[in-house]
Amino acid sequence: MATVVLLHKPYGVLCKFTDAGGRPTLADFVEVADVYPCGRLDADSEGLVVLTDDGRLQHRICDPRHKYPKTYWAQVEGIPERPALSRLGEGVELRDGWTAPAKVRAISPPPVGPRDPPIRVRAAIPTTWLEMTISEGRNRQVRRMTAAVGHPTLRLVRWSVGPWNLTGLEPGTCRSLHV
Repeated sequence: MATVVLLHKPYGVLCKFTDAGGRPTLADFVEVADVYPCGRLDADSEGLVVLTDDGRLQHRICDPRHKYPKTYWAQVEGIPERPALSRLGEGVELRDGWTAPAKVRAISPPPVGPRDPPIRVRAAIPTTWLEMTISEGRNRQVRRMTAAVGHPTLRLVRWSVGPWNLTGLEPGTCRSLHV
């Protein structure tokens, strides 16, 4: 039976267990021994990090060939029109090639609290929340995709990975499961 830990990673936390610079890491939040993250979230992203002690499960979640869905809430600059959303849905050309198609839709502001520090706000430029589901995991992929269609990401929260999501998890808390 595998141990799975679901962590709601706060903004500014590194997705590793040690840091020579003394910055906050997973070790500050996860007390379960011998688990490793299934993928990463950048320090400036928030949300669900799945950790496990099962190497096969970790590989299945991380390897894009398995098309494990990951859903993100992205607060973007501006109001994306249908052509920008269609481009995201069809796949976007990035410097490292075309992305796979994404499921994307505009959503009402999701139930996330304020970020510390807050995102930059420009009084004359509105923001929009998008829900994007991707099956790849390229470096900063959602941020690069939204920027490629003219709507830079200001805040990024990973809501779910496969069957797991943030329901019931406040920032900085985790839950252990046995699957």
